[in-house]
Amino acid sequence: MKLILSAGRVIDPANKLNDILDILIEDGKIKKIGKGIKDKDAEVISVKGKVVAPGLIDMHVHLREPGFEYKETIATGVRAAVKGGFTSVACMPNTEPVMDNTAVVELVISKGKKENLANVYPIASVSKYAKGEEISDIGMLIKSGAVALSDDAAPVMNAEVMRRAFEYTKQFKVPIITHCEDKNMTVDGVMNESFISTVLGLRGMASVAESIMVYRNIALANYIGAPVHIAHVSCKESVDIIRWAKKQGINVTAETAPHYFCLTDEAVKNYETNTKMNPPLRTAEDVAALKAGLKDDTIDCIASDHAPHGRTDKELEFNYAAFGIVGLETMLSLTLTELVNKKVLTIDKAIEKLSLSPAKALRLDRGTLTIGAVADITVIETGKEYSIDVSKFESKSKNSPFNGRDVKGEAFMTIVGGNIKMKEGKIL
Repeated sequence: MKLILSAGRVIDPANKLNDILDILIEDGKIKKIGKGIKDKDAEVISVKGKVVAPGLIDMHVHLREPGFEYKETIATGVRAAVKGGFTSVACMPNTEPVMDNTAVVELVISKGKKENLANVYPIASVSKYAKGEEISDIGMLIKSGAVALSDDAAPVMNAEVMRRAFEYTKQFKVPIITHCEDKNMTVDGVMNESFISTVLGLRGMASVAESIMVYRNIALANYIGAPVHIAHVSCKESVDIIRWAKKQGINVTAETAPHYFCLTDEAVKNYETNTKMNPPLRTAEDVAALKAGLKDDTIDCIASDHAPHGRTDKELEFNYAAFGIVGLETMLSLTLTELVNKKVLTIDKAIEKLSLSPAKALRLDRGTLTIGAVADITVIETGKEYSIDVSKFESKSKNSPFNGRDVKGEAFMTIVGGNIKMKEGKIL
């Protein structure tokens, strides 16, 4: 199959490309980029007025399968991914059973391939059963296809266990993705510790519980000489520590999620459980710090932390509701609306944080439009205005605080391996 994407604004941060060009796709790869490309055997699709970018990568999602299929399945998760413009997703290990063995890793890979939509990359657990007591067989997990290690929302509290894990992952140059939270400081916490939490009568989670673990994990990784990735950064102090670490030349990357630069803890005032997440929504000062961190590349990536939950998990009193929101189908639009349209980031830089930077952090051969590269491509309609409607989500779960929010910009087409998987909102 040959396909020409004609007259789109091609933006490829890896090759510093931003121009009106055609792209010829052949045999699943990028064959040629230039002006006025002709091929009588190719299907031609005009993408004039649209942005053509490397396939977007979400490096922090929860697909829930195996074990929690009532919240999400790999099938529904990859449909949500391509609907949102994502050609690749990396999924967290908090499944049942936990992804601490090769059988679960191979199951996830196999189910992802069967769906034949977005690429699915498993993130295996650092420790056995994600209990933080004994490290997993990291070498075998990587050999079976895991692209990173993480215990996700169950951070490794024992510093010696974390040190040994870094020693192991260093051999493979594979990052440990760290949810940074001192669990001893956040017992029973449900939102950011602030004046608002006091007024609402809700137990708070102090930002220092995050930042202190950010520093610990960076210090351990630096001592061992291993790469570390800081997940879903939410507060100013964490941004400051990561910025300092990068200036020291420490091998650290970091991500934040749209809800942390779009919302503050003010959103919790009506006890809406879709504003309950971990780490929690912080203050306006933290939002400003995150935007500054994105702008100066302290924060490398934007990820959704897509965390689907069923109605029985969320339609409860705030204290008892589950943490987390869905994000695969809103992340691109929120990034364009809140960062690009408000001139926090250029569109080139936003695309870099959604494609090239996650690919680099996970060592994936993706995120570029280089000639010969796999043709994973996202076409973006930057001027499209619409209101987010959770009833139209492909995700099995609808737990989003952004329902009804007006946004500008969305995915027009998602191409994976040279094949169109989504066009104008329809999965093909």
